[in-house]
Amino acid sequence: MMLLNYLRFLLLPFSLIYGIAITLRKKLYDSGVMPSVKFELPVICVGNLAVGGSGKTPTTEYLVRLLTTYKVAILSRGYGRKTKGFILADGDATAESIGDEPLQYYQKFDGVTVAVCEDRVKGIEKLKENHDLIILDDAFQHRRVKAGLNILLFEFRKLGTLQFLLPAGNLRDVFSSRKRADVLLVTKSPVPLLHVAQQASINELQPNQAQKVLHSYLKYGDLKHLYLPESRSLTSIKDYEIYLLTGIANPDPLIDELEKYTKTIKHEKFPDHYAFKTADIKKFKSAFESGNEKEKIIITTEKDSKRLNAAGFKDLLVNLPVYFLPIEVELFEEDKITFDELILNYVKSNRRNR
Repeated sequence: MMLLNYLRFLLLPFSLIYGIAITLRKKLYDSGVMPSVKFELPVICVGNLAVGGSGKTPTTEYLVRLLTTYKVAILSRGYGRKTKGFILADGDATAESIGDEPLQYYQKFDGVTVAVCEDRVKGIEKLKENHDLIILDDAFQHRRVKAGLNILLFEFRKLGTLQFLLPAGNLRDVFSSRKRADVLLVTKSPVPLLHVAQQASINELQPNQAQKVLHSYLKYGDLKHLYLPESRSLTSIKDYEIYLLTGIANPDPLIDELEKYTKTIKHEKFPDHYAFKTADIKKFKSAFESGNEKEKIIITTEKDSKRLNAAGFKDLLVNLPVYFLPIEVELFEEDKITFDELILNYVKSNRRNR
């Protein structure tokens, strides 16, 4: 920890330079010197100020479930893919061709178009004629698009903590940029959420009169086998030895959930969007097989499962009890009513054929 703090101290001058560049860019867009493109259909942007870990993927999925009566397209950059340009997800899509999160959307939702493109303006141009609305996944900093509705996410446990801009910290945008958002959604809140904690996050975010500060939490489903059509409840693994494999930005909430059922968790942690290598999986498999506990299980995240389904890994893992744990976002009752109404009214009021 001391070494990490020392490295951050050394990187602070570069964070200062980055902050100046971000602020200048922000002023150029705010003043209209650098133009933004607005489209004649509803465009909802889901974003955050930090690098990963705020819950953009389950929030995007929440919106898809809410908007089932519309023809929806999800447009993402496709972070971690090995391709370039505009790609429409199809049955041949892989995590390498479109990215793990877009692949998750595509495989999860029938009737929803999923596309990736670094240039969001170009991507929207290709999608706009055949869709009622477009959800931009992780595009708050993509100022060339002027989204009709911006949802900005903040992780509950990080509010009120000292955070630095890249590269010393994880912030990729200045805190004042939150003023551009329509909804400030606090994610991964504790359940139950005390009023004093709710008010503390509102005080931290200091919303303007037009902004809504709402709170959400994570809801965990049943474990699903990575390769077989079977599932099991979390209660069924009580006191198991868990071998946890993650390549996400923030696995702490997942660990907190699993610790409700067992204290024996052996965690192999990789960076966000990590491209697993055969050597990694062989080493992990070896550790699992050498474990002494009779009742043991391998657990990973839904996002990581998309990369673990790549060619070569299945042969290594198929005979093992390997499961992923799905998550969903849910809002607290009053906030849910406010949020759903705001989203539905925005889409209804801005449809081209209204």
